[in-house]
Amino acid sequence: MKKRSFILLVGAIVVATAAGFITRSSWMGGSSNAQGPQRPRMVSVELAKAERKSVPVDVDANGIVTPISSVALKSRLETTIVAVHFEDGARVNEGDLLFTLDSRQIDAQIEQAEGVLAKDQAQLEGAQRDLRRYNDLVGKGATTQVNVDNARTQSDILTGTIKADQAALDNLKVQKSYTTIRAPFAGRISAANVKVGNFVRPADVAPLAVINQMAPVYVTFAVPQRVLVDLRESMTKGVSSVTATIPGRQNSETGKVAMVENTVDATTGMVTVRGIMSNQSETLWPGTLVSTKLIIRTEDAIVVPTVAVQRSQSGNFVFVVKDGVARIQPVSVDRTSQGISVISEGLSGGESVVVDGQLLLSDGTRVEPRAKKAGA
Repeated sequence: MKKRSFILLVGAIVVATAAGFITRSSWMGGSSNAQGPQRPRMVSVELAKAERKSVPVDVDANGIVTPISSVALKSRLETTIVAVHFEDGARVNEGDLLFTLDSRQIDAQIEQAEGVLAKDQAQLEGAQRDLRRYNDLVGKGATTQVNVDNARTQSDILTGTIKADQAALDNLKVQKSYTTIRAPFAGRISAANVKVGNFVRPADVAPLAVINQMAPVYVTFAVPQRVLVDLRESMTKGVSSVTATIPGRQNSETGKVAMVENTVDATTGMVTVRGIMSNQSETLWPGTLVSTKLIIRTEDAIVVPTVAVQRSQSGNFVFVVKDGVARIQPVSVDRTSQGISVISEGLSGGESVVVDGQLLLSDGTRVEPRAKKAGA
């Protein structure tokens, strides 16, 4: 009886399991049919607009700051330094007194020349009186014409002597002016290489100090010869400009092109360009290496973020999204600068292009836009 009961129990369990499986299969099938056909796959992408705007045609290069004027101050006399009137590295203005040299010897020579001049002037006055007297006497027949001629000759000789004396005095006064050294232009002066009491002379190799003009300044750099024609045309129209930036800093100065070298370096194919910057705040220091941007002109063009441009064996293309569908659009890229690509063919402006998520796309893929990433 026990064996028979066990067999009946096992049979009941098997029947119940089979019935449950059949019921589940029917329910699953019915549910699948209720859902209908599956929706196409959607890809989340980030979009940007193709814009038409004014963009610069520019060339990046490395340059160096050079002063427009730089003078090494030297003594024109053999004498000693009496006074130094500036602080090392100070800013000086045109005409500021910088050095005073010992002038006692020249002062004595000037006094001597003044004495010689005064003596010769007195002699000239005497000769002129004799000439007037002889002219009166010859009219009365009291003297000869020879005496008149001799008096006139003596007067002329003394006149020439006085001119020579005056020239010698003027030369000494010029020499005296060399005993005070003044700034020939406004700028910044270097450290003084001499101090009070040092003996200086014109043959010295080292200058007393050096003054560099700080505002304005030149920025010299080289550009490829292919931009030379466009650059010269823009200079004629007055639309070119130069921006110089100190590497690692936001400080920059903007100016204009002052000069283009008259020859192209045959070994490098580069031509030297010089820009002039106002530099009123002395941002650019002579000798500083800077990053320069030569803006030749500006022009209207279609631009997209460079990350939107994809490359394939057939050329460049972008994914253009319209009505939620991404389509491949071949484009021609004219140039790329600072994360922006200028499109010469393929876009007309206003299109939505994919800038992130292109790896999951193909022609005709349905997409949905998403917000830009933080910090993008």
